Amino acid sequence: MKKVLITGKTSYIGRSFKAYVEANYPAEIQVDSISVRGDAWQSYDFSGYDAVLHLAGKAHADVSNVSEKVKQEYYAINKDLAVAVAEKYKSERSGFSQFIYLSSIIVYGQKVERITAKTPTNPDNFYGDSKVQAELALKPLSNDTFQVLLIRPPMIYGPHSKGNFPVLVKLAKTTPIFPKVTNQRSILFIDNLNEFIHQLIMNQQETNTYFPQNQEYVNTTELVQLIRHLQHKHMLLLPGFNGFVHMLMEQTNKFGTYANKAFGSLTYEKQLATLNKIRVSDYQVLSFEESIRRSI
Repeated sequence: MKKVLITGKTSYIGRSFKAYVEANYPAEIQVDSISVRGDAWQSYDFSGYDAVLHLAGKAHADVSNVSEKVKQEYYAINKDLAVAVAEKYKSERSGFSQFIYLSSIIVYGQKVERITAKTPTNPDNFYGDSKVQAELALKPLSNDTFQVLLIRPPMIYGPHSKGNFPVLVKLAKTTPIFPKVTNQRSILFIDNLNEFIHQLIMNQQETNTYFPQNQEYVNTTELVQLIRHLQHKHMLLLPGFNGFVHMLMEQTNKFGTYANKAFGSLTYEKQLATLNKIRVSDYQVLSFEESIRRSI
């Protein structure tokens, strides 16, 4: 049995992964969780764990108008804390171990539509940069027995998830009319991510950067339409809005940011999955429609 420690006890992904493992793989993985707020965690014994899943972090919020103090908090939590946890784990653990860090697709910024193996990181704000700096600081810690696994997921959705998905659900519930827009986005159902992490741990993957996603790209209009359909509601789609939406997306203000989040294209090239031994089909636990049904 593998022993896994989650740092970030109250995180959405941490709680979801623990529940998923206990429901599906109770004989394979034992999951413990601790908080890394304050200094008490520094006295916790990390030596008995085969893997540490580091999920503590300062979440993405409105980054348009914040103080320098708040910006530094992002770096202190997303980078410095992650490195401190990794260094403590490495110093206490003997034998093979894995440190799994949850980064984000946000490290590429919003000026790119299709991400390939050659796409450089290019964050548009300090939140994305704090993730990039964490990755850069963690990579040198890896060696033959201490693996650093970086995960850059796209938008994660699931029951009680946070972020952009519940905003879309709320919009779908209240809006019977929606623009017909052509776009593609990579997204990731929470249990697909949980299964992906399970396979990372059980199969001892190599030190690398990973890009899990759903098997299908999603179109925002079709996603909102599906949510309406699952609620037994009709939706009227308005064609001819692509030009207007793209005009909004070119703005450098909040409207441009929101338009990009809602209607911009942002996908991981499917070939990225071939960079590691876990195929996309290996961790798809539900059909896309059923994953949306359970999430709403």
